[in-house]
Amino acid sequence: MMLKIARAALFAMVPAEVVLAVLLVSGVALPRPVLAGAELVVLAVLLLEALVFGQRYRALRADGADRRAALRGAYEQIVPDKVRRIMGFDAKGMVSMVLWVGRRRHGVPPGAVALSYHREQTVLMFGFLFACVIELVAVEILLRSLDAPVGLRAVLLALDAYGILIALAVIAGYVTRPHVVTADELRVRYGAFFDLRIPRRLVTGVQHKRNYNETGMIKVDGECLALAANSQTNLIVELAEPVVAVRPLGRREQVRVLRFFADDPSAALDALRPARPAAATGPAARAA
Repeated sequence: MMLKIARAALFAMVPAEVVLAVLLVSGVALPRPVLAGAELVVLAVLLLEALVFGQRYRALRADGADRRAALRGAYEQIVPDKVRRIMGFDAKGMVSMVLWVGRRRHGVPPGAVALSYHREQTVLMFGFLFACVIELVAVEILLRSLDAPVGLRAVLLALDAYGILIALAVIAGYVTRPHVVTADELRVRYGAFFDLRIPRRLVTGVQHKRNYNETGMIKVDGECLALAANSQTNLIVELAEPVVAVRPLGRREQVRVLRFFADDPSAALDALRPARPAAATGPAARAA
């Protein structure tokens, strides 16, 4: 019961604090009792979260978990899975930007084949990014002409800047997190949003077949999973048995066929085909 109350209080506090902060920076004069009451409510919620966190931590420790596992477990119990996933997208996006600047890629071990899929998407994303920049400048000019409060302009500027940062993070995720083929597995990804690792032994067939009518970014139809890049897929992989694919917000699906996109499908076909045995050489082979 306490856990449910803590979650509900946390969900209610965050948007309320955002609204209060926007009002304050916009120059709206709020009565002192309102500000004092809001701060008391925030303090009470924080104390409640700390109390519940401590209870969950001690319970996990009593069950035999070490300190790190208990801390992680308590955090996961208080913060819902979907919220953690959304926060994880932001964190992975920031890491991807650092890798992008350093011209590095994530999860591509030595000897692996990296299959990019960003060329069809980055043009569209850069167009969206350009539109965000134009919007930021236009909104700032409009607000200045209307003599809008500095605080309000600062809030809108921060929101637009955050949108630009997210767009850059999404592009960086596409560039630095390609599909990967190793001797043991096929790893199919979609930026920071999706990651599916499939043992190579389960891959029974690979086809190069283009489809320009995909709908949605990640779609599951029966046992078929489609990862579209700019509404396109060009590879089909069939599996010997279903595998569990975790969608961006945590929903689990059993899939046996994958449709996805690669900038160079021929390289994907070569990497996924079974290795041919080396031709026999030497005197015995010549004698045969």
